Amino acid sequence: MTADEYPEFRLHLPKGGPVARGQLSTDRGARGSQKFVVSAGSPARAQEAPSFEIRKPPSFRERRQLIADGSIRESSRWPGYLEASRDIECSSPSAAAEILMGCSTNGLGAWKTAEGQPLAKYLGQQSPGPNRAWLVRGSNVTGLDLVQRMWRPEGLVTLAASRLRQGAEAGSSKEQVRTLVQEDYESTATYSQKQDLVEELHAFLSRMKPGDTVCTISGGRLYVGEITGEVEQAESEDHRSNLRRPVTWQDAGYAYDELPEELQQRLSIQHDVVELTTVQAVIDGLGLTDEELADEAEAIERDPSVEIPALTARRELELPEPTDELAAELLVHKTDWLREVRDLLWDDRQLVLYGPPGTGKTYLALKLAEFLGGGPEQVKLVQFHPSYAYEDFFEGFRPQEDPETREVAFRLTAGPLRELADLASREGNRHLPHFLIIDEINRANLAKVFGELYFLLEYRNKSVRLTYSGDDFALPPNLFVIGTMNTADRSIALVDAAMRRRFAFVELSPRTEPTSGLLQRWLESQKRDSEPAELLDALNARIDDADFRIGPSYLMKKGVYREGGLERTWRTKILPLLEEHHYGEGIDIEKRYGLAALRRSLPQPPEPDAEPDPVSPA
Repeated sequence: MTADEYPEFRLHLPKGGPVARGQLSTDRGARGSQKFVVSAGSPARAQEAPSFEIRKPPSFRERRQLIADGSIRESSRWPGYLEASRDIECSSPSAAAEILMGCSTNGLGAWKTAEGQPLAKYLGQQSPGPNRAWLVRGSNVTGLDLVQRMWRPEGLVTLAASRLRQGAEAGSSKEQVRTLVQEDYESTATYSQKQDLVEELHAFLSRMKPGDTVCTISGGRLYVGEITGEVEQAESEDHRSNLRRPVTWQDAGYAYDELPEELQQRLSIQHDVVELTTVQAVIDGLGLTDEELADEAEAIERDPSVEIPALTARRELELPEPTDELAAELLVHKTDWLREVRDLLWDDRQLVLYGPPGTGKTYLALKLAEFLGGGPEQVKLVQFHPSYAYEDFFEGFRPQEDPETREVAFRLTAGPLRELADLASREGNRHLPHFLIIDEINRANLAKVFGELYFLLEYRNKSVRLTYSGDDFALPPNLFVIGTMNTADRSIALVDAAMRRRFAFVELSPRTEPTSGLLQRWLESQKRDSEPAELLDALNARIDDADFRIGPSYLMKKGVYREGGLERTWRTKILPLLEEHHYGEGIDIEKRYGLAALRRSLPQPPEPDAEPDPVSPA
């Protein structure tokens, strides 16, 4: 197609502004992008977005030079606008749109024909589609840092493709790429390396497109750019850069250690090409204030009712402060205690409530999670048991029946943690806390259940390759874990050091608040006699092992306060626990812990003073 065969393209300036016109050229710029000519008389915005110089330094400098030499000047036809005084040849359609708009713009979609067809269609793309973001590693390509040596100075991003034959076509299907890799790398790459090569080459050849964001890491800094042209294949002398795409790189880099955690998670994936589209909004906001992002959005045509993605991604995760009303509802002695638990969760993101049976661990965990998460929708509960495994907890192959054929086959199935992690990491959910409650966490083999996830509990900014699906996975920053541990079932002293390092531990014990006075506070709220609390205190005073003391929840049920209910609960629920604890010791449980014995030990109310004998008359 010649230049004359391309239609005229139009660019509508925002907020009902005038229309610029231009023509696609058959010539290519030094970096391989197809050039674009802005027609003389085309309008341009007088304002520039504050982010323009940061995001698109070449277009920013070109625009300033065109204004300085009079090629773009104040318009007499459109007050408040500038105007091109001559035809202006630009290095790419995006550069042309950016120079006229004064901000970062994807020209492949912004320039349209009179019928509304995007320019991308005339460059072999059926539709511009949504832009993607990519990480391409170049700091160690067979020992050399190509980022500083070649990519940034020459405006490129490359893949080695050292043995890929000449003639590999852009747009090749994955099967076509797989065939090339099998033949060209047959004796020089392992099975696993070939699999990775197929994914990386297919992404670089066929999935990347002009307008996509590309990132790379060098010297502890993240560099961001935009792909501006199609893929080209070259014969590089050192075979380190045979596949190339032109890129406009931003001038400055961003310190890796200061990047948002969800971005660090994706960047930690160990492949040469990694899709970063899930965190593209985070990348778009790097180095810009909220005001600069808002100003940038004002410079382009957009639906004002739709929130700016970069600002949405920037919404901070928060755990609300516990209130006095919550403390009163949970009958906790002090709101400060709840605030401390909240702070531990915020700092460590994993916490265990431990104590004897009946201390309200599960109830407190659920209520606290619902309060901090904003409702039960963000809370999931699982209960561990001795046969619980990684496949139950996270993912594994499980027998499932096909609804059509009724045949049963093993299929990869997500467990509760994978489901909740996927929900928490969805766009729009990342600022909302999500909670996984693990009841009886110490009843399972934790190393077996957590597997490689043990690492992620401690290193939330990293990702790991999963055992079954092969996906690269990271725990979302907004996923919190609360476990409950019954110390009568297994002593807390037996918990391994790995778990202690990853979880904060909070005791719920009848010997300390908020548990020690819980029953008394509940009885007062129910306007009941305090005797059950006194009996429980007397009972626990006779139990030497703190892990086997009895929690108040046994006596916080309606059935206890029906006729004979206290005696029945004591006989059928509390004494059997103590019989098991003292099994083989020859202790008379009823004599030591029975209600009659405990009642005798309580302080007796003083008897009323006796009436004096009447004095006989003398």
